[in-house]
Amino acid sequence: MLSMNTLQKADRIRVLAALVEGNSIRSTSRMTGVARNTVTKLLVDIGLACMKFHDENVRNVRVRRLQCDEIWSYIGAKAKNVSAEKKEIGWGDVWTWVGIDADTKLVVSYLVGGRGADWAMDFMQDTASRIKGRVQITTDGHKAYLEAVEGAFGMDCDYAQLHKIYGASLENEARYSPAVCIGCDMKTVSGNPDPKHVSTSYVERQNLTMRMGMRRFTRLTNGFSKKIENHAHAVALHFMYCNFVRIHQTLRVTPAMESGLTNHAWTLDDLVALISN
Repeated sequence: MLSMNTLQKADRIRVLAALVEGNSIRSTSRMTGVARNTVTKLLVDIGLACMKFHDENVRNVRVRRLQCDEIWSYIGAKAKNVSAEKKEIGWGDVWTWVGIDADTKLVVSYLVGGRGADWAMDFMQDTASRIKGRVQITTDGHKAYLEAVEGAFGMDCDYAQLHKIYGASLENEARYSPAVCIGCDMKTVSGNPDPKHVSTSYVERQNLTMRMGMRRFTRLTNGFSKKIENHAHAVALHFMYCNFVRIHQTLRVTPAMESGLTNHAWTLDDLVALISN
């Protein structure tokens, strides 16, 4: 097994290629011959580098239509099964907040944490700091967004919430996802949002991409995160890859290129180079 001291650039690229395609730490180790602890250390290094790059460079972005949502996962165990001692080290439910530009598919902002009002405020404040000009915002019916959007954008946005209406589930039916959506109710919160563009479809598709692209988000497996720090590093790598490296099928360029943040599609080689920058 290769250790961090002997890991060459080509080996790092192979490890990243496995991680961004949804492989777990253990399967990546088996596939590449790189020690498991070394894979984890590389994930930490590249995750920190991706966070820093996103924070410094994804700014002053022109966004016309912003869609926001949260996706659930957990660290160590689901909240109902976590002891008080484990809660102290970050075990339990964790939410990833995502804000995506519906036109360029650029993930403008993301945040890993809880689902309460304070987290909503932090997320929307960060999102607002990265956007220039007036924007139309669509979120789901989560109440925490109401104060957060107003506090971050004030009157400089057109904001609507999309409340989904779900059918009743069958009695005694065990399920791991929401019941069937049978309709939507649009509520204008502020400004004058265009009803034709009140949607969360793109951000929900990004949520699916997250579940497919990160093993720790896959349901009903033992690939879940054991440390919240590593969970955040995996999220940072995922969004860096989706924004700058992966060619979007409908755009035929990367979201970062479509947004004018770069003039070329990045490679995994470019991502590895972030570690030494």
